[in-house]
Amino acid sequence: MPNCFKKTLFALASALSFVSFLLIVIAMGTQKWMTGKILCKTGADLVNATDPELVKFIGDIYYGLFRGGKIRQCGLGGRRSKFTIFPHLLKKLNAALHVMILIFLCVAISFALVSFGFCILNAIKVPYRAIKGPAGICLWNLLAGGFTVLAVTSFIAAVKLHRLTERIANFQENVFRFVILEEWYESSFWLCVASATSHLVNLLLIAISGVHVPEFKTKTEEATVTAEDIMY
Repeated sequence: MPNCFKKTLFALASALSFVSFLLIVIAMGTQKWMTGKILCKTGADLVNATDPELVKFIGDIYYGLFRGGKIRQCGLGGRRSKFTIFPHLLKKLNAALHVMILIFLCVAISFALVSFGFCILNAIKVPYRAIKGPAGICLWNLLAGGFTVLAVTSFIAAVKLHRLTERIANFQENVFRFVILEEWYESSFWLCVASATSHLVNLLLIAISGVHVPEFKTKTEEATVTAEDIMY
């Protein structure tokens, strides 16, 4: 049986693994990975809009891995629209990269659950196989955190290198052309970053669990029998 110190560390590691699993699931299900400001350049050029008038041509956009929406501002008021990535918008994006992001996150979810189960096992008993012990937990956390980092990095590459926001903003736009004024990562993206960080913390916890903590035992005073005690 593991001692109380190791039980506490493994219990905390299991909690972090489960939290990591929840964070990725929530991130994949929400649609706030990116938000930004979009300018209707065609409309602004038609009326030769100056800086104060550009406000009438600036809209908003937000999207996640599966769906999103935008507000088009082309001088005649805002028009809301929603879209889904699958299946239509996928033709406008880098399909392979987008699918890779989803695969990386799904694999990370699987390894996070495996890490959760192994942490529970180590909190209950000492496994007789090394792969089920701290070495195995380190492996699963490295894989879960690594695939999450790959997903986050791939998403950044899609945004910066493949102009993901601009492609989505101009989806099904035959007349107007939109340009991106500014864009920023939102809560769903940072949930994945937090998930990867939790696995890093788990690795530190497992490393600490290998530190030998001496057990302090109270010494019982031994009764000494002297000659005077025998006389009495």
